[in-house]
Amino acid sequence: MKILVVNAGSSSLKYQLIDMQTEKVLAKGGCERIGISGSVLKAKGNGQEKVIKEKMPNHKVAIELVLEALTDSEIGVIKSMEEIGAVGHRVVASGEYFKKPTLVNAEVLKTLEEKTFELAPLHNPAAATGVRACMEVMPKTPMALVFDSSFHATMPEKAYLYGIDYNDYKEYGVRKYGAHGTSHKYVSGEAAKYLGKNPEELKIVTCHLGNGSSITAVDGGKCVDTSMGFTPLAGVMMGTRSGDIDASAVEFLARKKGMSHTEILNYLNKNCGVAGISGVSSDFRDLEKGAKKGNERCLLALDMFSYQTKKFVGAYAAVMGGLDCIVFTAGIGENTPYVRASVCEGLKFLGVKFSNKENKAKNNGGIREISAKNSKVKVLVIPTNEELVIARETKALL
Repeated sequence: MKILVVNAGSSSLKYQLIDMQTEKVLAKGGCERIGISGSVLKAKGNGQEKVIKEKMPNHKVAIELVLEALTDSEIGVIKSMEEIGAVGHRVVASGEYFKKPTLVNAEVLKTLEEKTFELAPLHNPAAATGVRACMEVMPKTPMALVFDSSFHATMPEKAYLYGIDYNDYKEYGVRKYGAHGTSHKYVSGEAAKYLGKNPEELKIVTCHLGNGSSITAVDGGKCVDTSMGFTPLAGVMMGTRSGDIDASAVEFLARKKGMSHTEILNYLNKNCGVAGISGVSSDFRDLEKGAKKGNERCLLALDMFSYQTKKFVGAYAAVMGGLDCIVFTAGIGENTPYVRASVCEGLKFLGVKFSNKENKAKNNGGIREISAKNSKVKVLVIPTNEELVIARETKALL
């Protein structure tokens, strides 16, 4: 079976076609600037890459171009779209409406659109747009929703509830849901394989550090706590997101800046984080360059991010009553030695012995052990593969 994995953004659409017999990626690519001038599809397949510049007024046209690329005479890997057994869609937030991956029907799509958009306003509307676009172009192909929050459904009440009136939680579903679940699930599983143990034997903290970042406590293969909350705004500060902040400070800022509640949320999501602290960029490569040139705010942004991540690692070791492994993944986690070293510095009391030499070694694209040989707690860098998890979950549904 071949499964197409789709990750739709508001003006973008990334995809992979995976052969589930071998779990090999046959083709992948992405559409950029959907609904904006200068639309482009960058497609890879059959050992070649092709850049297709076409107008993409909407996601339906983008999907049509993706299917054309998949069947293209040069870069195509299938003869017709009938070879695609199903489509797996990445969706960030499920609320309490979906506890696990779900096949799409009219009722499911209605629930997604009417109940979950508020939980991930930057992500879920785009995902729903991608689903509808695929359904229009591929009406007979099964569609599956795979939620970032599903892996976090095992959290106990004491971990996911906020200190608000319990009746308001029951009425409005205000609680911690988490995100990046497919990534946390994948890398914690790969860590167990690497260590030669069953997931049930291990206490792991997984650090998905990218433009959006979250840290998760994985005890016995199950999530018991995670840093993101009701929406992906909570937890550590991120590329442009503030992370945790006193609710009274939000009201204070809104009043001082003359912002509505919608405007202040937009500000916290898009104008804060390391970009706001540094005044330079949300890209950690730019921050490192700035710090090396003596820009104190760039260094401050890096140190704040690392410090906040370290706090979650320590807290989750306490939550689980021990720690066997720390995993770094995603763009920053896989490619920024300074952050990894800063997070692990001072964790000797937990049994972490860090190897600066291994940490600074060239990224080889595979699993790397960056702890010292005699470290009680293993520290690993594991490239994430959310698309493969989505494909596996979609296959299991069918």
